[in-house]
Amino acid sequence: MFSKILIANRGEIAVRVIRACRELGIASVAVYSEADRRALHTRLADEALEIGPAAANESYLNIERILDAARQTGAQAIHPGYGFLAENASFARAVGQAGLVFIGPPAEAIEGMGNKAAARTHMQAAGVPVVPGWQGEDDEGSLRRAAADIGYPVIVKAAAGGGGKGMRVARRPQDLGEALAASRREARAAFGNERLILERYVAQAHHVEFQVLADGHGNVLHLFERECSIQRRHQKIIEETPSPLLDAGLREQMGAAAVAVARAAAYQNAGTVEFIVDPQTRQFYFLEMNTRLQVEHPITEMVVGLDLAQWQIRIAAGERLPFRQQDLAQRGHAIECRLYAEDPSHRFLPAVGRLLGFVEPKGPGVRLDTGVTTGDEVSVYYDPLIAKLIVQAEDRPAAIRRMLAALSETVLLGITTNWQFLQDVLSHPDFVQGKAHTTWIDEEFTAWQAPLCELPPEVLVAAALAEAQILQGAEPALPSDKARPALGDRYSPWRLSNHFRLGE
Repeated sequence: MFSKILIANRGEIAVRVIRACRELGIASVAVYSEADRRALHTRLADEALEIGPAAANESYLNIERILDAARQTGAQAIHPGYGFLAENASFARAVGQAGLVFIGPPAEAIEGMGNKAAARTHMQAAGVPVVPGWQGEDDEGSLRRAAADIGYPVIVKAAAGGGGKGMRVARRPQDLGEALAASRREARAAFGNERLILERYVAQAHHVEFQVLADGHGNVLHLFERECSIQRRHQKIIEETPSPLLDAGLREQMGAAAVAVARAAAYQNAGTVEFIVDPQTRQFYFLEMNTRLQVEHPITEMVVGLDLAQWQIRIAAGERLPFRQQDLAQRGHAIECRLYAEDPSHRFLPAVGRLLGFVEPKGPGVRLDTGVTTGDEVSVYYDPLIAKLIVQAEDRPAAIRRMLAALSETVLLGITTNWQFLQDVLSHPDFVQGKAHTTWIDEEFTAWQAPLCELPPEVLVAAALAEAQILQGAEPALPSDKARPALGDRYSPWRLSNHFRLGE
């Protein structure tokens, strides 16, 4: 086992890995940009080194500076987290060439699964069902002919893409030219690669992914599914497990397909195989493989009872998985909500600023993963994720109730968030009945607006005092529970996240 690991990331995933290291008795090294000097992950790690300015390409994306930090601190391995360099095959190779261990899959697996066109071809050869599509020549003439063969509507995707970037739907032949041009522009800017593929657009599809684990001794298994259909701008905001769509038979088929994907990719470590499911035909199709730990991994941990971050480290250290597929089972139901500093009333635009007050919910079956605390700045430089709120209960209805209760007890003071939006989604009859699909948010919440309330003078005074205390370097004294309105009041003025910021 390693004695020291460097985490090449920031925010809640860096905090998550630091805590996994602590439980394994491993020293942790944090790296940070100038903007993250006081960040939570730098305070929790055993050591912390500054690696560059706020801009990610000069800090968290700078391979040489990260390797220098590992050499300076004597780290034996590097955990990439997710995002930044996590799915960068060049980084994985550079880590190995520096005599260190990359806590993730082999560079060849990252490369093979990182290109959607190559991955589709590879999976077809392995007998895994893929969405009918085209990954051949991507000049406009070839793509137009392919779209006509596939049948409209079609979805245009960046071959090197991810995170919903470089994706457009063309519903008619006359829409295709604009969709191709927009996808190319976005793909070039985001990935430096403008190659495109086409797939048949599956209406009202469910996005279901399977967590896989593979060690270096030939053992590959899955840890069941996560339903990830609640998305805005093709990015997930609520995930749950088990999926309300799957029955035992479909779950077994998809789990076997996920294991087949991992074996075909010669995969090692933790990864996620993503599928879409047509709810009408119940046919599933391979979408892609994410060669890293997913943001939503905690819900799998909650129902399966395994620490995925620790198993990433153990597999990288050469350990063999001590359990078999038949030893694993899902226990209860888990839901994750992503709390973002964003404004759902205005197309989910980021709403950065200083977090004047952050009170976390507590109770049985409640977990919160975060990289910020009261007084921290949600920066313009990075993803505006504040926290992931996770709950587990005996069944889905109980998990929904527990999540709504936990959200009602979460206090976010000073910045606009999606706090209220999440509650309205969870309370919607379609979600409660398990009918939500990947375009449901766009269809049902286009006119959503945050509720407004009149703030009493004592609230404004308390908020101003909290800001003044933070600016002076002191911990703000938030009102006691007795002085606050009832936690069950979903429009309580202490829930200032959606309708109040100082200066407005």
